[in-house]
Amino acid sequence: MIEKVQRRATKLIEGIKDKSYSERLSHCGLISMEKRRVRGDLIQVFKMLKDRDRVDFNKFFEIQSSNRTRGHNCRLVKRRCNLDIRKYFFSQRVVNTWNNLPQSVVDADSVNSFKNRLDQFDKYFMEM
Repeated sequence: MIEKVQRRATKLIEGIKDKSYSERLSHCGLISMEKRRVRGDLIQVFKMLKDRDRVDFNKFFEIQSSNRTRGHNCRLVKRRCNLDIRKYFFSQRVVNTWNNLPQSVVDADSVNSFKNRLDQFDKYFMEM
């Protein structure tokens, strides 16, 4: 629903209202609300993992104990959920995206460094 508001607001800008939504977003220097939510979720997981927030990481996530050859060393375990509504909880929706990040992004020292590396990874991923 929030995405609809942004979609409509970008149509009100003179000169670009006939362009596609993605073209309007790039013209305004914006990203979609869906991508913004995923980015915010990943930043929150990083803060929780690095103990930057006063939130108990173990209440939300469990770090995978097996040493696999693929991925990074802070992979999260996706807990099984019986109810369909549970799939959309923060602790469930962010696990797959977090586990797909490269080691270089997860190894960031600070929150700003993580954000910069995440944005660089996202730009590289989008160009492919």
